[in-house]
Amino acid sequence: MRKSPFIFATIAAITLAGCVQNSNSPTNNAAVRTLGGAAAGALIADATGGSKTKGALVGAVVGGVSCGVPGLPACY
Repeated sequence: MRKSPFIFATIAAITLAGCVQNSNSPTNNAAVRTLGGAAAGALIADATGGSKTKGALVGAVVGGVSCGVPGLPACY
């Protein structure tokens, strides 16, 4: 049995859980988004057979930049 669909579903659920509309949430800051992106990037890279380091780097950049994306809650 392949574990990839379960890993992707878990990562998607965790990612969507971060889109809470509460602007006072402690998870709504750049540091948490950057760390979460790095962890998700490393997990996805590991599941797909890529480099975990490169995956973590790309995930961290995407997580940190998400603070300035229109439509997402702004970081504080």
